[in-house]
Amino acid sequence: MSNKLNYSMSLAKPDAQNLSMIQKIAVFLGIAGLFIMILALLNVDFPNKAIFLTLSLGLIIIGTVIFSRDAYLKKTEGIKNDGVWFKSISSKGILAWATGIILTGFYIVLYFYAELLGQGSNGEANTGVISLFDPLSQLLSGRPASQWFVYGTLYTVAILAFGYKFMLKYRHNRYEQLRTASVMFFQLGFAFLIPEFMARLNESPQYNLPYYDLKSMWPLNYYLFDSWSINGFLSSGNLGLLMLLFGVISIFVISPILTYKYGKRWYCSWVCGCGALAETAGDSFRQLSSKKLSAWKLERWLIHTVLVFSVIMTIAIIYSYLGSDPNKYWLTRPVFLISIGVFLTLVFALIMIFKRNELGKDARYGAIGFFVVITALFAMHFTGTTDEIFLIKSSNLRSAYGLYIGSIFSGVIGTGFYPIFGNRVWCRFGCPMAAVLGMQQRLFSKFRITTNGGQCISCGNCSTYCEMGIDVRAYAQKGENIVRSSCVGCGICSAVCPRGVLKLENDSMKGRINPNEILLGNDVDLMDLVNQK
Repeated sequence: MSNKLNYSMSLAKPDAQNLSMIQKIAVFLGIAGLFIMILALLNVDFPNKAIFLTLSLGLIIIGTVIFSRDAYLKKTEGIKNDGVWFKSISSKGILAWATGIILTGFYIVLYFYAELLGQGSNGEANTGVISLFDPLSQLLSGRPASQWFVYGTLYTVAILAFGYKFMLKYRHNRYEQLRTASVMFFQLGFAFLIPEFMARLNESPQYNLPYYDLKSMWPLNYYLFDSWSINGFLSSGNLGLLMLLFGVISIFVISPILTYKYGKRWYCSWVCGCGALAETAGDSFRQLSSKKLSAWKLERWLIHTVLVFSVIMTIAIIYSYLGSDPNKYWLTRPVFLISIGVFLTLVFALIMIFKRNELGKDARYGAIGFFVVITALFAMHFTGTTDEIFLIKSSNLRSAYGLYIGSIFSGVIGTGFYPIFGNRVWCRFGCPMAAVLGMQQRLFSKFRITTNGGQCISCGNCSTYCEMGIDVRAYAQKGENIVRSSCVGCGICSAVCPRGVLKLENDSMKGRINPNEILLGNDVDLMDLVNQK
């Protein structure tokens, strides 16, 4: 008789605790693929790097595909909770912490110690694991690999392989399959292949296009308005000018229109690479997202603080390479600051006039952010020089944002902490793009998640699997529409609902926000209430 106590409250042992023989073989194949990269990291000299790179990536993909098919195709379609709270990897167990530490360590090395991966410097050839990727980089862009090419390749492979797994898991839901196919397409084409082809295009002296992900908009693409980026666009002829105009139009025209029609899900769940990795490779960790009220409060303060920082930093960078002489600059510094101030004041005034009641106390928080930015504009005017903004070197301001927000927050914490804090840490607490789209979604989008409270059995699946920390069940129990800035419209709450209570809809703005308060019999004339409906 074993002395080990079983603290499980399950009436039956979850099958998910055991791996089948096929799944064990699949895990072995994936580990074998990673082992080849580890050997390359240790400077093992492979006779043909192209073959071994293909073998490494192929084993990882094949292992993931085999594991996924055995895990899901032997089961009926439908909701699969699969005992996530009984797995060490998905319930903050030892395996989860080990995975988090390894991922975090990889990101730290990738961002700050690339030489440990074999990144060549000063014209030296690559070594280590980066040299293993040289053949693929040469094929696509005609240049040796960098740590960012290695990262981009692994990032894309993860989305494609785990995207296939995700599509098998939710094969009963057409919406989930379509949006997963969409993020796989945009990651492979727009985020990986097209930038590599742009680099090859730059071999021609007439092009100096910035190397970037075409679907990444400002403020997520925080270097779009840097002087080197603007100069690169303008020096690349009509193609460069077209790409710059596309970037600006995407921010001020395309994004608001699509958000109005479909909510922020059009980007966060159908296009964005960060969201793509979170939905595919991070799917096993979505239930770890905190649903506490304190987490929601922190989220709202933190993400909008990052947005304000991003706005001020971008304005400061543009300001730093403008001049004050109208004979030399068609857009001078004073005109630029006045234009920004007028635009922000107009937006703030319209929101206060038409949406003040809907926003409630959130309007006060918005006012704080507005006055911080306006104050920064005045400070910029009185302290800004060619090299300094707010008595800080403009290059240092930009580097600080790139380091703390673009690297540490979005990369090291945002992805490395998947197994601990859930798969949308960056999207929920730090992404300035999500903050912009969230405000648009809250203010004027037709998107909402409707609920049928009469069918809700309070099982809690919807809240458990909401990766953005929304207590969906609380809305469903009252039959209240879900209209939240943070909702990315992933649709998993609807996919895991056993009663069809939740539905993603795009309808008219009227009746979109329908708070259902608990009413006492004497508090309202029920006939008036029915007639208003």
